[in-house]
Amino acid sequence: MSTERPGLSRSIEDYLKIIYRLQAESGSAQTSAIAERLSIAPPSVSGMVKRLAEAGLLEHAPYKGVQLTETGQRQALRMLRRHRIIELFLIAQLGYAWHDVHEEAERLEHAVSDDLIERMDAALGRPTHDPHGAPIPTADGEIETTHYVPMTDIDVGSAGWLRMVGDKDSERLRFIASLGLRPGVQFDVIARQPFNGPLTIRFAGDREEVIGHELANSLQCEKVRK
Repeated sequence: MSTERPGLSRSIEDYLKIIYRLQAESGSAQTSAIAERLSIAPPSVSGMVKRLAEAGLLEHAPYKGVQLTETGQRQALRMLRRHRIIELFLIAQLGYAWHDVHEEAERLEHAVSDDLIERMDAALGRPTHDPHGAPIPTADGEIETTHYVPMTDIDVGSAGWLRMVGDKDSERLRFIASLGLRPGVQFDVIARQPFNGPLTIRFAGDREEVIGHELANSLQCEKVRK
């Protein structure tokens, strides 16, 4: 991945990052979904999508959404790399809490040089995941493929590791931390209430916590193989 700034505006960088995330979730990005994520009007999105297509950063099929080109995906991964390294650096080197770094990283990712990002990466020991468990793309534009499942998909009597949590909701992150949940923590599911009721999980040391269905469904986990 080039260490030179490609001259993209902050707005374009944000679009590419959002489109990449939507593609990862559903295979393509609909204009309405992009507008919702960016909190802007759909007509504005349509205009930007046309510009990005003309610039060779994405392909747009009417009524089928948009997909990033190879160039667009490379730039999206570059922004994800910057964001995730900055988050980790703020926590590891500057003492930030994990619920306070997302907004700071959103601002800094557009401003710092690629050289500074690489120096941060080296100072951190070339980490592979950010503080919330998301994989960090390499400088060459490679990213680990994850195959996690929601905590709600783990059966009663089975065990799992929490691997990844969303980084945008500060209050949710505070609450998750208060439960002792962090990426890498192992747990057992010991009870599940019917009709999308809460889960009861047990940690090492026999401490138990009740996790609401909505929250449990947002926590990305890996099943422990028996």
